[in-house]
Amino acid sequence: MGPALPLARSLARLVRVVKMRAVVISDGAVFWDERPSPVPGPDELLVRVEAAGINRADLLQRAGLYPPPPGLPLDQPGMECAGVVEEVGDRVRAFAPGDRVMGLLGGAAQAELALLHERLTLPVPPAMSMTEAGGFPEVFYTAYDALFSQAGLAMGERLLVTGAAGGVGMAGIQLGLCAGASVVASARDSGVHDRLTALGATSAGPVDAFGLGPFDVVLELVGGDSLPRALAGLAPRGRVVVIGTGAGSRCELDMSRLMSRRAKVMGSTLRARPLEDKALVTIAVQHHVLPFVDQGRVKVVVEAAFPFEQAQEAYERFAVGGKFGKIVLTRS
Repeated sequence: MGPALPLARSLARLVRVVKMRAVVISDGAVFWDERPSPVPGPDELLVRVEAAGINRADLLQRAGLYPPPPGLPLDQPGMECAGVVEEVGDRVRAFAPGDRVMGLLGGAAQAELALLHERLTLPVPPAMSMTEAGGFPEVFYTAYDALFSQAGLAMGERLLVTGAAGGVGMAGIQLGLCAGASVVASARDSGVHDRLTALGATSAGPVDAFGLGPFDVVLELVGGDSLPRALAGLAPRGRVVVIGTGAGSRCELDMSRLMSRRAKVMGSTLRARPLEDKALVTIAVQHHVLPFVDQGRVKVVVEAAFPFEQAQEAYERFAVGGKFGKIVLTRS
């Protein structure tokens, strides 16, 4: 490394704007307000954010029910973003200022500037818009980890995705199809069934979908009473991965059914897991998912995009349900 690069980094730090704007939680609502600009550590990228997805965890954080990992601000939500690198830490080698990137964060992604760890960051494919990239990491990292790292979905198996009209659901559908699985998509709103079919899945309402089994893998995004029905629809040695509990976090299970099917029920989250775990998922997504993006076989379905200044309206749109895909905040 020549002497010019460290000097340039030092000058960049001297002229850095000390204030930025960010989505901030206050009294159960979100506002576009001023906050101190973040400072990148040795392994981090300072990113000028172009787009950031909204996820259910952000609404839980807004309600005070899902705090971010230690060291992150309690009042700044956002677990994924895409943008342009402004500055890199001294140990960063994979990215440079000017690169288009997207990545996973523990929080504070919905802001003008955000910090991405190098090992949780991916390049934005040329064919992907920044709006799409802002809604990619959380749902595709989560779906990939659940389907393949946890459940071991294999070619030729049958997959059921419950709550399929959301961002993770549509990521799961597409990844399952790319892996050679047969996919059934369950959604309450019959108005989205044709759109789910257009993605390549067999679509149905929750009651009918469970009757289309048996399934080798169920990606459970609903929770509540959906889990016992998933268990009833499993094939022998079937696996259920629970990654959503919008309908409730408690249910009653028939353990004799679990035993007779030699089934596995597992749960997974990403946000609080160690860096190493999330870095392994990032590597897998880069090698196994981004090529499908380049081929046009995987895409981020965006229901609506809102300017950051309209964050409260975007959160309310997410909260009312009935969406098909991602809600994304974008730079106006």
